[in-house]
Amino acid sequence: MSASRASDLMFREELARVTQRALRLFPSSAQRNPHLRTPRRGLYLLREYVPSEFEATIFDPMLCLILQGRKEMIFGERTYRLGAGECALISHDLPILSRVREAPYLVVLLNVEVDVLRSLYEDVGELAPQGGAQALEVHLADARLLDAVGRYLALAEPEMDARVLAPLLLKEIHYRLLTSPLGHMLRRLLRHDSHASAIARAITLLRRGFRAPMVVDELARAVGMSVSSFHEHFKRITSSSPLQYQKGLRLLEARRLLVAGTATATTAAFDVGYESPTQFSREYARKFGRPPSKDVERDRSARESRPGVRARAGRSRGARPARG
Repeated sequence: MSASRASDLMFREELARVTQRALRLFPSSAQRNPHLRTPRRGLYLLREYVPSEFEATIFDPMLCLILQGRKEMIFGERTYRLGAGECALISHDLPILSRVREAPYLVVLLNVEVDVLRSLYEDVGELAPQGGAQALEVHLADARLLDAVGRYLALAEPEMDARVLAPLLLKEIHYRLLTSPLGHMLRRLLRHDSHASAIARAITLLRRGFRAPMVVDELARAVGMSVSSFHEHFKRITSSSPLQYQKGLRLLEARRLLVAGTATATTAAFDVGYESPTQFSREYARKFGRPPSKDVERDRSARESRPGVRARAGRSRGARPARG
């Protein structure tokens, strides 16, 4: 057997093993509705049985490993289509459009912990990132990553095993990501003084205070960058300007309030920082394709036809949780 064929066989065996471990964590009597499991903090399993429509969300840094079905993600001008065995690694909080293209769909979602990454610095040193590193990387998972994720899932039941071994396995998964073809941007996050780390801090500040008027000069100064450098690197990482990013946060939070039924279009506009409800409605329609009233009505109809999961992994700070 050739080396490539043996490697492919190992990959398929590991993928099947991880998939079976994930499926065992769902109740056998589960109805065919979207179903979310949270074996431990920062680890999520999501099953969906029918394709979904595009949903705009801010994704936290995370690994999305597809086990069944197909996923489509749009970030900036790029479109990514993922199938079983492929994964997306998101290094920064990013505005992403996503949908389930083929079902049944099963995905493992794991939060990326920057502190865990940086704890590896002394062991791995300064791994050289590639010049074209992206904040959203998509690649076929390798057998070693699948094996580590599978063992992490297997710890969901024995309490003592989970308490002792989970931190070690989480560190191993981060190491596999860091040294994989997915890990170019993560390697830039190893250093606290890198541009990637500065933009991550800026995003944290933006998400914490997205309702307030933004002064780009102050934001750049807060993370130790010149205004021109800040604009350049922010755009490179998020595919948007700081002002566009803030606008996206405001619109996503407004949509969350509207769908929850806790605000009207006017009150939602003021709550998220708009001064003009007319401008809010115009920008809302531009982002979501419909004015607020029609968009909310359509979303509620979709939820009634597909009851089940409402809390999503990758919870946004001030925006709707992400659909994995």
